[in-house]
Amino acid sequence: MDIILRTSSDEPIYQQITDQIKAQIMNGTLTAGDALPSMRTLASQLRISVITTKRAYEDLERDGYIENFAGKGCFVKAQNTSFLREEAMRQTEALLEEACKKAKLCDISLEEMSEMLELAYLEGDT
Repeated sequence: MDIILRTSSDEPIYQQITDQIKAQIMNGTLTAGDALPSMRTLASQLRISVITTKRAYEDLERDGYIENFAGKGCFVKAQNTSFLREEAMRQTEALLEEACKKAKLCDISLEEMSEMLELAYLEGDT
């Protein structure tokens, strides 16, 4: 399981972990029944606090992405990927609506917004 942390990001480390594991589940890199590293192992690999990995795993379990079995560890839960994709789309739409409101307040044109969106989208691949 590959997780890349960006210390220069404003996003908390636990959220970066959560988002990357969710993405790996959504794109099929992690599948139902796959074991996740223990909280201690992941913390050691990433050189972060166990408390941080604990928070990420708790959020993933709360959101229905993983299951925790006492004494056995955490495993990827069977997913309804169409539901998860729809939820991701809903959240993206809400963020885009907020961005459009701010753009209109600053008199940023739709063309300029489209250029910014394209750049931001393509930057996300690196």
